[in-house]
Amino acid sequence: MPPLAKAQGWMLAAVTLGIPLSAWGALYPGNTWLQVGPVAVALPFARAALRRAPISNASAACMTAFVLLHLFAARWSYSFVPYDAWFPALASERNMFDRLVHFAFGALAMAPMVEAGVRYWGLSPRMALVFAVTFVLAVGGLYEIFEWSLTLALAPEDAGAYNGEQGDMFDAQKDMALAGVGAVLVAPFVRSARWWKGNLQ
Repeated sequence: MPPLAKAQGWMLAAVTLGIPLSAWGALYPGNTWLQVGPVAVALPFARAALRRAPISNASAACMTAFVLLHLFAARWSYSFVPYDAWFPALASERNMFDRLVHFAFGALAMAPMVEAGVRYWGLSPRMALVFAVTFVLAVGGLYEIFEWSLTLALAPEDAGAYNGEQGDMFDAQKDMALAGVGAVLVAPFVRSARWWKGNLQ
């Protein structure tokens, strides 16, 4: 098994540090385990996967950026990230930070999924791009179903804080659409960079 790339070791260290920072002083501590817990559980498996099936530092950076963005948002349970206080010009009636994270998921998932599809799953570059977009849509749909299931298990206030629908009955559809838009917009850049060649180190 090859050693872990040094840069990727630092990325994992950043995520490791981000876990307690996200949980520290969390706005809704009861929801912390739902948002931060899976990252903590996945971390050792991620390290093993990066050694067993190496990917470029660029793809690993995309995944790290998304996880760190998630941990940042989880500190305020997404819906209450005070960006409007930091940047008043961005203030709106609805807190849009969760929309940003859904868009970022679609955009940042493309490169690693395309690279893995070509390198390890025997897909052509074109099919890997199609697979990556459908992966984003499928994961988005499954996550929205998971959020719906929480409404059956948690108190209404806790479920609302976690799900972040903020009274929008079409929140799930909009979140999935934004992830899909992010994936489709990034797809041409991933293709033109020939990311699957692993030359973006």
